[in-house]
Amino acid sequence: MKIVLGSDHAGFELKADLRDYLGRQNIAIFDMGVAEETPADYPGIARAVAEKISRKEFERGVLICGSGIGMSIVANRFPGVRAALCHDLYTARVSREHNDANLLVLGGRLIGKELAREMIKVWLESVFQGGNHQRRLDQIESLDKEMRGGREK
Repeated sequence: MKIVLGSDHAGFELKADLRDYLGRQNIAIFDMGVAEETPADYPGIARAVAEKISRKEFERGVLICGSGIGMSIVANRFPGVRAALCHDLYTARVSREHNDANLLVLGGRLIGKELAREMIKVWLESVFQGGNHQRRLDQIESLDKEMRGGREK
């Protein structure tokens, strides 16, 4: 599996830790930045990562900013992106099982490194359950298509 990562300055330290953790798990990482803790605006980073997911260049991704809220807002504007802002093991698990989330969003100022490592492990191991949940995702896709005026992705 290959994972695309991105963070702003507020998520840089946590992203670096998760990049190292994932590397030790033999998961290929593509880091979209930032490369340092110098203040950076999150919309550009979120866009770069979300575009990779939307274009199916990567199956999964992780975004980290201070609260995770801004990154989530940006990422979910892209067709086919299901970005889930998670704060604990339960939300990480059900974001995959119920929502087939393909982008995990974390708050770098809210979540410690150990919890974040556990969350990403659970998120990567959890499997979409389909069934009722697929029906709901189909409804979201239909709404997305309607909002784009019937245009395809």
